[in-house]
Amino acid sequence: MPDDSRLALLRGINVGGKNQLPMRDLAGMFEAAGCKNVRTFIQSGNVIFTASASASKGLAGVIASKIDKGFGYKVPVILRTAQQLREVVAKNPFPGAEDILHVMFLADRPSPERIAALDPNRSAPDAFIVRGQEIYLQLPNRVAASKLTNAWFDSRLGTVSTLRNWRTVTKLLAMM
Repeated sequence: MPDDSRLALLRGINVGGKNQLPMRDLAGMFEAAGCKNVRTFIQSGNVIFTASASASKGLAGVIASKIDKGFGYKVPVILRTAQQLREVVAKNPFPGAEDILHVMFLADRPSPERIAALDPNRSAPDAFIVRGQEIYLQLPNRVAASKLTNAWFDSRLGTVSTLRNWRTVTKLLAMM
């Protein structure tokens, strides 16, 4: 895996018929920003590309601004390196539960105080563990039935997030 391989995760693109954004247009935004080897995966805002660390600085804001100007959507863009995604997969705290596992990627690392204030019983039998800039969620009753939403975590942790199921996470890692 090249050290300059990167992943952009966008929240709320092409979900439920809202925020329609053609993947060709999205890939073009990354290419115009200087990214190379740009590929998208499924229609929900997963972009794999290569770029140096210096070229990636500020990229999330650049892409979010281009989407806002071109389509009128306020979309969080969260970046991860290949190494960071490898660590996400390696640190799975719910081995054996991959069929009901999701990962919420956070734009910023939340403070220990904010993490400690989260209610672990908010949506039983759902379970979650915060590790660095990710939240691992075990959702036996599926995402739609859970009270562990982006909005709830974002407001309590003071950041923005986007969610992917485990199958997508591991596929993105394989593609990188």
